[in-house]
Amino acid sequence: MNQTSIPVSQEPQAASRGKRCRVAVVASRWHAEIVGSATAAIRASFEQMTDPGVDVDEFEVPGAFDIPLHVKRLATLGRYDAIIACGFIVNGGIYRHEFVSAAVIDGLMRVQLDTDTPVFSSVLTPRDFHDHEEHRRFFREHFVVKGEEVARACAETLASLSQLPR
Repeated sequence: MNQTSIPVSQEPQAASRGKRCRVAVVASRWHAEIVGSATAAIRASFEQMTDPGVDVDEFEVPGAFDIPLHVKRLATLGRYDAIIACGFIVNGGIYRHEFVSAAVIDGLMRVQLDTDTPVFSSVLTPRDFHDHEEHRRFFREHFVVKGEEVARACAETLASLSQLPR
């Protein structure tokens, strides 16, 4: 997501359907101290948006690979106007991060297209991550920016979708 920064005061209303929107955020606990920066930024961004506003429900899953199934289950409930996925997939461990990244992103797109529920991704897959304080600090800060961007993209998309005939 490479949206340009827009001051919150210029952001669109969360939706123009005359009702508060309900958004689910599904976040992985793997590197929770980093991923949590995105979820906090998402919540803060939505709180700054004007009426009708957004209600946010947060759900945690063990890792990024677990996100698509949870997103699908939430999407099929019909309770959410949109769902945002947050995770941090790093190279190492049992699976290569390219495999996990592709599976997660493909799964999220499939859920979106199959359920007609907008699904947004702040699942980041850096090429290089080394578990030391400099990288942890960099990615915590980066996830704040990505959380703000995904909240803005979600609000803009919900506003534009509300203008389309159903």
